[in-house]
Amino acid sequence: MKILILGSGVIGTTAAYYLARAGHEVTVLDRQNGPALETSFANAGEVSPGYSAPWAGPGVPAKAIKWMLMHHAPLVIWPMLDWAMWRWGAAMLRNCTEARYKVNKARMVRLAEYSRDCLRKLRADTGIGYDDRAQGTLQLFRTQKQLDATGKDIEILRQYGVPYQLLDREGYLQYEPALALVKEKFVGALRLPGDETGDCFIFTQKLAQMAQAEGVQFRWRVNIQALRREGDRIVGVQTDAGLLEADSYVVALGSYSPLLLKPLGIDLPVYPVKGYSITLPIDDAACAPESTIMDETHKVAVTRLGDRIRAGGTAELAGYSLKLREARRDTLNHVVSDLFPRGGDVSKASFWTGLRPMTPDGTPVIGPTHLEGLWLSTGHGTLGWTMAAGSGQLLADWMGNRMPAIDTAGLSLGRYTGRIKTN
Repeated sequence: MKILILGSGVIGTTAAYYLARAGHEVTVLDRQNGPALETSFANAGEVSPGYSAPWAGPGVPAKAIKWMLMHHAPLVIWPMLDWAMWRWGAAMLRNCTEARYKVNKARMVRLAEYSRDCLRKLRADTGIGYDDRAQGTLQLFRTQKQLDATGKDIEILRQYGVPYQLLDREGYLQYEPALALVKEKFVGALRLPGDETGDCFIFTQKLAQMAQAEGVQFRWRVNIQALRREGDRIVGVQTDAGLLEADSYVVALGSYSPLLLKPLGIDLPVYPVKGYSITLPIDDAACAPESTIMDETHKVAVTRLGDRIRAGGTAELAGYSLKLREARRDTLNHVVSDLFPRGGDVSKASFWTGLRPMTPDGTPVIGPTHLEGLWLSTGHGTLGWTMAAGSGQLLADWMGNRMPAIDTAGLSLGRYTGRIKTN
């Protein structure tokens, strides 16, 4: 089958690799001059299936107000006359119930755990390296209330057999000894030993090369303008390089996916949630993180990537703006300095922002649409890196009419539209 993939971030590139390995003729289109140059470029570096959870949950609306009033605010909403933003926000609020949280988290953990297994196999099969470590994630709690609130998440971790450890101060210092300098700031931690870390940009660049060796063609600096439809079938992609045709089309354009699909009458509830990161060289390895630490209060992850520290987080609703705001840098600087004061000099940090494609229920949208030949893999939010390998393998099996290794229920666009097509 001839397949056109739209987008060369980590989601589009992994899909291309797995589809080519399955014997398909694959071409990837992107407006950039190489893979992983937008949202996949400098994310927090977490491969965290155990930390997979929807942002929408019980108590989140009240927490959101508190977050916006904090000096180092984890959440910022810029008031705009943007109907898509407010509608997406309303849909997210409808998912802030205990029942929906359990359903959504279960879907996300199912895909994320599978993806982590696919990534391990890919690493074993190819030897790909990307400043990767497999030493778990440590979620740090500054208050007893935060620690006590882990019960609901632990219930789902148990349901899916995800290993975890609840640790006191002495317990978490066994895994992150550099925190001894600031241990009085935290009451405890939840450790997810199955989680990993790695540089998503390096991974995607290397996997793109491997995909090319499998026959995938990457066409750079191609602007995608529209999908051409005839009846209930997609028959081509209109670009500034002309009309390109295939048997099937995969939309993996992250936050920009809804803009391409809207003229087709497809209402994809994905909205950009802006995130930021800083990357700085390690000054003292003994005073730097060993793996990934998640500061639950500030919603910032601090990760060791080779000889660098990466801190990523915050959520900003600002449409498609890529403006770098110094207040967000200040928050990231604060968290790194607060946790690892001797690890690195934040004045040497590079500053980056990207648009996370978020669904209101947290689960990405993967699978067929009601239009023949049109497939989606988008809406992964903060977990694109975590879910990439599994999403690619799942899509390759699904499109090739092979039984996927996990249940696909609730993953496709059909959970919103009610129109579900199996292939």
